[in-house]
Amino acid sequence: MLSGGRGKAGGVKKASTPQEALDVATKILGLTIQGFPVESVLVVEAVSIKKEFYLSFTINRFEKCIECILSASGGIDIEEVGTTNPEKILHLSIISKPPVDNKPLAQMLKAVFVEYDIISQADDILQKLYRVFYESDCTLAEINPLILTADNKLIAADAKMVFDDNALYKHPDIETLRTKEEYSVDEIAALNAHLSFVSLDGTIGCMVNGAGLAMATLDLIKLAGGTPANFLDVGGSSNPEKVYQALSIILANKKVRSILINIFGGITRCDDIATGILQARSKLDITVPMVIRLTGTNEDRGRKLLTDAGLSVATDMTEAVRLAVSQQGRAS
Repeated sequence: MLSGGRGKAGGVKKASTPQEALDVATKILGLTIQGFPVESVLVVEAVSIKKEFYLSFTINRFEKCIECILSASGGIDIEEVGTTNPEKILHLSIISKPPVDNKPLAQMLKAVFVEYDIISQADDILQKLYRVFYESDCTLAEINPLILTADNKLIAADAKMVFDDNALYKHPDIETLRTKEEYSVDEIAALNAHLSFVSLDGTIGCMVNGAGLAMATLDLIKLAGGTPANFLDVGGSSNPEKVYQALSIILANKKVRSILINIFGGITRCDDIATGILQARSKLDITVPMVIRLTGTNEDRGRKLLTDAGLSVATDMTEAVRLAVSQQGRAS
């Protein structure tokens, strides 16, 4: 299951006999953890844990680098450690390809693992993890906990990896690992339609071209007192069919009470967007208010197509957002 917090939720148990393992597995299979029903149980050999550590690589977008994070306080409470004792979590900025070979890394390993033999093992694991992170185009590669056993062996007891969706075309082997539980029904539909889409919890359906404009639109909706139902970027395409597919996905969400279409036409032609909207309206049962803002390439032609069809079109983004928020629930 794609969820953290399994240990605290009772999803990790120790068993000493086959019967105890069966009993424990039965209980785990009856759990729902963070909204995910448990469908399978992984059985692994228990190890004697002497100490737990934390190790990860992630993207630091503020510093524009890869960051290695290491702590001698790993395990299920690592988030709490970051809040209450941040000094126990060490950070190292990396701008080079694998391997990592520098003095600050050596100092960090020594500060956390102390003993030479354990430092050597940790360095080997760290280098391998970084290579996997780098070559697989990850945004996160995490080992938590990295455990020290009673006989002083370091073992990755649990791990998590997050891959950059934009790089999956380079990794068909990773692409095959996708599972349906990663996505909502509308996200799967958007994936098949080649649309950038993320489900949210609000009531205003959004169709925007450009990720930056889409995020700004979501911010404005919140500022105006509304809640967005989704992030949907139709990109630079002027294909009317994409507009139809986007509206179909938005309308499949029964929580949507109004739709905001916010288009700034550069490569995207406003008249093609308008054509797509009209095609969608003729095929779909659109009963919620639809607020449309068109500006940019062929905006006059696009606005005329819509106004001739009885639809109102805004030119000001802020006003369009306010209308979408205020008109929620009114029959169109």
